[in-house]
Amino acid sequence: MDEKIFEIMQFGVYTASILLILIGLYAALTKKSLIKIVIGLSIVDAGIHLLLIAIGYINLGTAPIFSPGYEDAAAKMVDPVPQALVLTAIVIGFAVTAVALSLVIRLYRHHHTLEIDEIKNLKW
Repeated sequence: MDEKIFEIMQFGVYTASILLILIGLYAALTKKSLIKIVIGLSIVDAGIHLLLIAIGYINLGTAPIFSPGYEDAAAKMVDPVPQALVLTAIVIGFAVTAVALSLVIRLYRHHHTLEIDEIKNLKW
C-alpha cells in the first residue's frame, strides 16, 4: 500500500515540475513585457530545481552518514550530489534574476517602456 502511495506522489511531483517548466516557457516565449519574461524564466528555474530534487530522491532513504551498526544502510542512502547541485543552482538563479532585473530597470530608464515591440521600434 505504501509503495502505491509513493508512486502516486512521485508522479505528482514530476507532473508539477514539468507543468512549472511549461508555464515558465509559455510566459518567457509569448509575453511582450520584460518583467513577465524574467518571471517566466524564474518559474522555469524553479521547475528544474524541483525535477532534479525529485529525481535524486529515494523512498525511505537514509541520510548519507556512516555510523557504527548501519553498514547495510549504504544501499538506501540518498545521494547528496543532486541536493548540493540544486542548492548551488538556486544561488546562481537568484543572481541571474537579479542581474536580469537590473538590466530591465536600465532599459526602462532609457526607453521609458518595458514592451519589447516598443523598444524594437525606437530609433537609437
